[in-house]
Amino acid sequence: MKRVGLLHPGAMGAAIGNALVTAGHEVLWDSRERSADSAARAARFTDAGADLLTRADVVLSICPPDQAIAVAATAAAFEGLYVDANAIAPATAAQIAVPHYVDGGIIGSPSAPRLYLSGARANEVAALFGGTVVDAHVLEGDPYSASALKMVYAAWTKGTAAMLLAIEAVATDLGVANELHVEWADCEPDLPGRLERAQSAAATKGWRWAGEMREIAATFEAAGLPPGFHEAAAAVYEQPR
Repeated sequence: MKRVGLLHPGAMGAAIGNALVTAGHEVLWDSRERSADSAARAARFTDAGADLLTRADVVLSICPPDQAIAVAATAAAFEGLYVDANAIAPATAAQIAVPHYVDGGIIGSPSAPRLYLSGARANEVAALFGGTVVDAHVLEGDPYSASALKMVYAAWTKGTAAMLLAIEAVATDLGVANELHVEWADCEPDLPGRLERAQSAAATKGWRWAGEMREIAATFEAAGLPPGFHEAAAAVYEQPR
């Protein structure tokens, strides 16, 4: 049994934490300055307060991507395994300065997440999830492969969702949205459903996805490719809804 500190349990973080509890581990969290919704999600966790870092063997950071560096800074002296499972670029992950770092990336829904891990001690983290709904995979090679995989995966799923949102907005502005929907129904029958899902997700998660799009843009730029696709996607997700 391990004590696992969970930093900022949102919907995905709480799902990961609950899987760890099911596996027999104790999950710690810090309720200070957290909302009632966070407290409800953390019902099965132990409130360690300010002592979380001193009591935990492993710390999992699952937070909005533009907060990943600041959150990691609070754990700079942590001597256990620090797992950053945020949607950040490999270059951003490389800036996290903790003694024992494991890179992570989560793909899928809270009900069936796939956790990709990379780095010298990634196997130790994967072992925590044996027999749970979390499908943990260790990637060999580069220590930031998990972040890299998350970036290129979300570049398509959330990047194309942003494009659909932008297309719908322009079609509405030009007064041809109904005609576009008829064409989609005839030629691209999956697009109306994808648009509906994109609209629903953007209404609740767009603020978070904007930061993720900027991290993807940085990943593309570092690979010598244009970052503009996903910089534009970030702007789409930042639009009020």
